[in-house]
Amino acid sequence: MDKIYLGVDVGSSKTHALIVDAAGRLLGFGEGGAGNHEVVGYDGLKNVLDRATAQALQSAALLADQISGAGYGVAGYDWPSQRQPILQAIAALGLKAPLELVNDVTLGLLAGSSEGWGVAVVSGAGCNCRGWDRQRRREGRVTGNGFWMGEGAGASELVARAVQAVAHEWTRRGSATQLTPAFLAHTASASLAELLEGLATGQKALGPEAALLVFQAAYGGDSVAVELIEWAGRELGELAKCVIRQLEFEALEFEVVMIGSMFEGGAMLAEPMRRSIQAYAPGARLVRLSAPPVIGAVLLGMEAAGVTPAPELRQALRVLALRGQTTSK
Repeated sequence: MDKIYLGVDVGSSKTHALIVDAAGRLLGFGEGGAGNHEVVGYDGLKNVLDRATAQALQSAALLADQISGAGYGVAGYDWPSQRQPILQAIAALGLKAPLELVNDVTLGLLAGSSEGWGVAVVSGAGCNCRGWDRQRRREGRVTGNGFWMGEGAGASELVARAVQAVAHEWTRRGSATQLTPAFLAHTASASLAELLEGLATGQKALGPEAALLVFQAAYGGDSVAVELIEWAGRELGELAKCVIRQLEFEALEFEVVMIGSMFEGGAMLAEPMRRSIQAYAPGARLVRLSAPPVIGAVLLGMEAAGVTPAPELRQALRVLALRGQTTSK
């Protein structure tokens, strides 16, 4: 029987499981909800793993013991103390195959880079950054804990800075900005004072989705919003530079994979990030992740089984993803 590989991407909002054969052909797909143990607990992680894997195996008409190698990227797997509880949740699936477990950011690096090494920068609701050297012997990382650890910028951090900007308009510390009417409309507030009181007392909220309003104001020419986006780009560049410094990539040519919805904002965010990175590591090349991260989990599963994916196989998996087949079966 051909070798069969399972990849699972466990996120804070959704989970995907993908089964392919040795040629990269789709055999089965399953999905579930949030699996981050910080959100649903370890029992919740176990349940979502069981659901997504069972769907994938059923659609592939396979049994768990027919899997040859498995790869897992798990949101919330940030520290060594979390490895064993996550492995225990995976063990309940009854797989007999070798497996590997990484933080979900690393899946984006595997799926988005040409050779499976380099740096990955995430800017979605939050932000994160990880990297691997070419030999996979060393990992670079940041904490992934946002403002608390002095790291930005995902949408949450951008919106927090934007709220400061409208507060500064109210106190006359800062300039007037088009963010104010945008936030008033978004929160159904009659005045800036009402908005700020609502935010201060918890009666109103501006979540990560409000980052879109900051981009809209910036592309509309609002100077305050433009500076906020440029700040976010520079901060993301700083995260990448931390990892580059840890891995000693300064003189190398390598890829920086951009992951997450914030990068849909285009060059206004990506350009200050690129300038910051390339001033420190001129050989860095920024690329946007186009394949679903679960492709990286499949590649990780192959490597766990002792297989080094050839460039042709990587390309086959990317074609599979671009055709949308990973979520249609």
